[in-house]
Amino acid sequence: MRYQLIDARGNGAAATATMPDQTHAHLTQSTFTTCDLDAPQWHFAVRDLTLDQDEGVGRGRDVTFHIGDVPVFWLPYARFPLDDRRVSGFLYPTIGYSNQRGFDLTLPYYLNLAPNYDATLYPRLMTHRGLMLGGEFRYLTAGSNGELDFTYLPDDRDADRDRGLFHWRNATVFNANWGASIDLNHASDDRYFEDFGRSLNMAATSLLPSSAYLNGRGTWWTASFGADRYQITDPELPGIAEPYRRLPRATFEGEKALFGGLDWGVKSEFVAFSKDDALDGQRLDLYPYLAYPIERAGWFVRPEIGYRHTTYNLDRDRNDTPDRGVPIYSLDAGLIFERGFTLGDHAWTQTLEPRLYYLRVPYRNQDDIPIFDTQIVPFSFGQMFRSNAFVGADRQADANNLTLALTTRVLDDATGDERLSASVGQIRYFDEQRVQLPGVAPTDWNGSAYVGNLTLSLNPRWRLTVDQQWNPNSDRTDLSAVGVQHRFGAEGVLNLSYRFRRGFIEQADASALIPIGTNWRIVARNNYSLNESKTLERFVGLERDSCCTAWRVIAREWVRNVEGELDKALFFEIEFKGVGAFGQRSEDFLTRAVRGYQSRW
Repeated sequence: MRYQLIDARGNGAAATATMPDQTHAHLTQSTFTTCDLDAPQWHFAVRDLTLDQDEGVGRGRDVTFHIGDVPVFWLPYARFPLDDRRVSGFLYPTIGYSNQRGFDLTLPYYLNLAPNYDATLYPRLMTHRGLMLGGEFRYLTAGSNGELDFTYLPDDRDADRDRGLFHWRNATVFNANWGASIDLNHASDDRYFEDFGRSLNMAATSLLPSSAYLNGRGTWWTASFGADRYQITDPELPGIAEPYRRLPRATFEGEKALFGGLDWGVKSEFVAFSKDDALDGQRLDLYPYLAYPIERAGWFVRPEIGYRHTTYNLDRDRNDTPDRGVPIYSLDAGLIFERGFTLGDHAWTQTLEPRLYYLRVPYRNQDDIPIFDTQIVPFSFGQMFRSNAFVGADRQADANNLTLALTTRVLDDATGDERLSASVGQIRYFDEQRVQLPGVAPTDWNGSAYVGNLTLSLNPRWRLTVDQQWNPNSDRTDLSAVGVQHRFGAEGVLNLSYRFRRGFIEQADASALIPIGTNWRIVARNNYSLNESKTLERFVGLERDSCCTAWRVIAREWVRNVEGELDKALFFEIEFKGVGAFGQRSEDFLTRAVRGYQSRW
């Protein structure tokens, strides 16, 4: 006889079947599958099977799992889900292989402890390194949610030491205005991520941040109080490169309307900095300001005047309380012109948006002020409209500058979609740029680099992005980034990109998702460093998705550490729909690696 579950996915055949009610069944000499019964790609053969749809589980004795007609494994007893309700038990394993870890097997065990918290244990066997223990605890209460994760590998055979990682994330809401956030991380050593990470991004983790904050927010203000620290996880970075601990750190920002359109605001920060074998100190940074923004349909004017005062209390003998006070004036103004036009029978709207930004900041000598957390902002189109070329309060750039910029957009009248956006701009300097980071000489440029951006998407199939910076002072390109995306068929996507920043990177990247017929797809990527003449990451994978099974296999090679050593791995993943999956979960990895990738699973 045959049977079909009504409220859950599954069917099969049995020698005998009894049903005391509509949600319970007992079968003998039966099969169970979520495939079409006439041509199952997999099935369980069970001597004694009980299906309980109230609990959402099936229980079988003398269970043999078949792929096609081939028996794969046998269990004296098995319990498996009939729906998506959570139950304690073993999850499907993660299986892989790499030349750094050897055969890599993780067999998770899920603990459904309560409706609002659960846990998962992750024992991970790596034949080259040993048995790593891991776990995850998740919780949800009326005011909080979070998770606690850890891994521990006693006596790593390769490194001859204990290894591990700890992570705790928590978010708590006290009331409508106040809450807390915690994100604590600690790795056992500076090579943990390159040895145990399964992605190029994870292997390239140089600084591991931790923070804990009390956060407040009102109708016109925001505030925070907490601490930050970083751990170096890159063996090439010296200890002095570790950022300062900020313990404590407090911020307050607010902006309120006064009268007649005039706004008053303040930005403030207090930080106590500390670091081993380095100068310690405290810094208070205050910036009260007045703004009078005028916004109209076709134009805007935003004048602002403020005074930035920064004072220090340093742990040194000479000039231990330096300070800096400087007025800041800015005027941001722009126009927005529109015109309609047609191409064939299609109606479009084009905008023309000139913008001026004048900034005046008198020079103040800041050579006696230490650098705690300040660095220069990478130059970009948005940077041309900021009041400071640095992030962090240890340096306030002097300025007598005028930014000239022009943007145009083309909008599809039928849908409102933006099909083209192009911008170009430059900062014109009227004075020498004297304030710099230590060791950097002042510059006396007439103008900054020319910055240009272009995004073109005339139809849903093609998209072009271009970012370009040309420096007239050195007569060469400082930055160039070009990306092309082509979508084809129902799911296919091809990405080609080139990235260049002078003195930093020059890379070419190609990735693709290629459907083959109805059920098959190829995924691939090659990320190549032109500076080093070597591949940073490449992989090729094959996917198959059908009515009741899906599987994916990926062969991958990537740079695993700063010395340029390569890691090679083979990942395999298979899902038996309605029952579960095992293998190396790779959906998140592919979503990041192949822009436009979407999983069918």
